[in-house]
Amino acid sequence: MHIDWSTLALQTVNALVLVWLLARFLFRPVADIVAARQKAAQALLGDAEASRRAAQAEQDAARGETARLAASREAALRDAEADAQAHKAALLAHARAEAAQLRAQAESEIARERAEQARAIEDDAVRLAVEIAGRLLDRMPPEARVQGFIRGAAEALATLPPETRAGFGAHGEPLAVAAPRALSAAEQQACEAAFDAALGRNVTLQVRTDPTLIAGLELTGAHAAVRNHLRHDLDAIRETLLEHGGVRS
Repeated sequence: MHIDWSTLALQTVNALVLVWLLARFLFRPVADIVAARQKAAQALLGDAEASRRAAQAEQDAARGETARLAASREAALRDAEADAQAHKAALLAHARAEAAQLRAQAESEIARERAEQARAIEDDAVRLAVEIAGRLLDRMPPEARVQGFIRGAAEALATLPPETRAGFGAHGEPLAVAAPRALSAAEQQACEAAFDAALGRNVTLQVRTDPTLIAGLELTGAHAAVRNHLRHDLDAIRETLLEHGGVRS
C-alpha cells in the first residue's frame, strides 16, 4: 500500500480548518446560546423561587393575620361575656337592693301603721279612762279632788334637790299652783302649811284653775314642776302602754 503524504497533509490541514471553523462559527454560538438559555433559566428559576418565597411569606402573613383575627375574636368574645356577666351581676345586685329597699319600706310602713293603730287604741283607752275617772270623781265629795293630793305634792316637793327646790316661790314671789277647781280657804291653808314645811320657808300661793288635771295639784317652779294629779298619772300610763305596744308590734 502506497501512502501519499502530501495528500494526507492536505487532508489534515483541511480537517483542522474545518474544526476551527466549526468551533468559531457553530460550537461557540451554540455554547453561548446554551449559556444564555441556562442563565435565563437560572433567572426564571430565581424569579420563581422569589415568587414562591413571596407567596409563602404572604401565605404566612395571611395565616398570622387569620390567627390574630381569631385571637382578637376570642378576646372580644371573652370581654363581651365578661361585660355581660358584670352587667347581669349589676342588674341582680340592683334588683336585690331595690327589693330589699321595698321590703324595708313595706316593713316600716307596716310598723308605722301598727304604731298608729296602737296609739289610736291607747288614746281611746286613755280617753275612756279619763271619762270613767271623771264620772267616778263626780260621785265623790268635791274635797276628794284636792285634799287627798296635798300631802303627796308636798312630799314630792321636799324630795327635790335643794337648788331645784329653791326655784319654787323664790325671791318672795308667789308659788304657782294649779288645781282642777278653785280652792276653798281650808284647802289653801292646808296647801300653804304643807308647802311651807316642804320648802322650809313661808310662801304665798298663786292658784289657777285647770279642769284638765281632773284631780290633784301641779306646782310650777323656775326650772321644774311637781305634778301630783290624775291627768299626769293617766299620761304616764298611756306612755307605758304605748311603749309596750310598740315592743309587741
